[in-house]
Amino acid sequence: MIELLTLGILLFILIGLGLVESHFHRLSLAQLPIRIHVNGSRGKSSVTRLIAAGLRAGGLKTLAKTTGTAPRIIDEKGKDRIIHRLRDASIGEQVRLLRNFAKQKPDAVVLECMAVNPQYQWVSEQKMIQSTVSVITNVRPDHLDEMGSTLADNAMSLSNTIPFNGKLVTSEKEMGGVLEQVSEKRNTEFNIVAGDEVTPEYLGRFPYLEHKDNIALALKVCELSGVEKETALDGMVHTPPDPGATIIWGLNCNGTQNYFVNVFAANDPTSTLDIWHQLQEKIIDSPTCIFLNTRDDRRYRTNQLLSLIYTQIKPDALIVRGEKLGSKFHDYQQDNPHIKSVQLPYKIGIKEMVAEFSKFENYYIVGIGNMVGWGEKFVQDLKKYRA
Repeated sequence: MIELLTLGILLFILIGLGLVESHFHRLSLAQLPIRIHVNGSRGKSSVTRLIAAGLRAGGLKTLAKTTGTAPRIIDEKGKDRIIHRLRDASIGEQVRLLRNFAKQKPDAVVLECMAVNPQYQWVSEQKMIQSTVSVITNVRPDHLDEMGSTLADNAMSLSNTIPFNGKLVTSEKEMGGVLEQVSEKRNTEFNIVAGDEVTPEYLGRFPYLEHKDNIALALKVCELSGVEKETALDGMVHTPPDPGATIIWGLNCNGTQNYFVNVFAANDPTSTLDIWHQLQEKIIDSPTCIFLNTRDDRRYRTNQLLSLIYTQIKPDALIVRGEKLGSKFHDYQQDNPHIKSVQLPYKIGIKEMVAEFSKFENYYIVGIGNMVGWGEKFVQDLKKYRA
């Protein structure tokens, strides 16, 4: 009897604490008039930064958070700081962050979705952020073990962050119908944009390679938030890019001159090919080398990217950091002798990589595959060799 009474008291206390927490969270949301939640398969961090920059340019006090290469908070002046976690990432940090943001009384907050699991995506949006404007950048086959094996499964998973009685902005075409149906059921305004709306003149104003779709998405969100297109764009082109942004560097590799293009953040075939086509417009007739940084726990993705490289990109040379690539890689090598292919171990260091790069002259070396961990450190170390 005493045990049951104790359990009842504990349960009553927990329920009470939950109600108090919920009350204070509602108070925080009430002080955040514009809440923008950015989800999607690719481009979330870049779109979050672009939106925040456009809103700031329009005179809105804006706070933002990205969860890409390294989680960052971007303040009202556009300065960002890395979030150093003492424990594993949890969607619960969004609640604490919103409470902290509310104390600063901003006009708008822009948060990148940090959930992958469909249920957590639902909780992040419907219970925590309750966005006024939601963004789903695109739908790509990714995180298949958690989000489903088909593109439609992925679309339905991402649709968990579509708000009720709000607005959705997306650039997704193939699965756009699925997102529109969910929006209609939730009485949410559906907006689809196209990268074709972004002119070459607009693209040329960016000091790095930015996706047309990302710019179009950010411009539409800014428009829905009351910021004019030209004003928003001016803010975007002057904001520091995401660490994973596609920037072209000059490289001095032990006396040889080359160029490095960081595309590590685009780690799926579709996004990689999109950037490759965009890059080709800038490096017409220049020799190219693909540097593929693989992950041992993502061999399926490695095989996808190898197929893309040999069948569609077709560079002059290929460097693969990876092991146990299987017979398919050797078949590709034999069938494509004109592509000079080199395989390097996971333990290779920056000096050995630069030595490989120095075998080229005036090549565009394009890094793809994976940014997290080794890739991020490699990019930082490579900056010492910038020309």
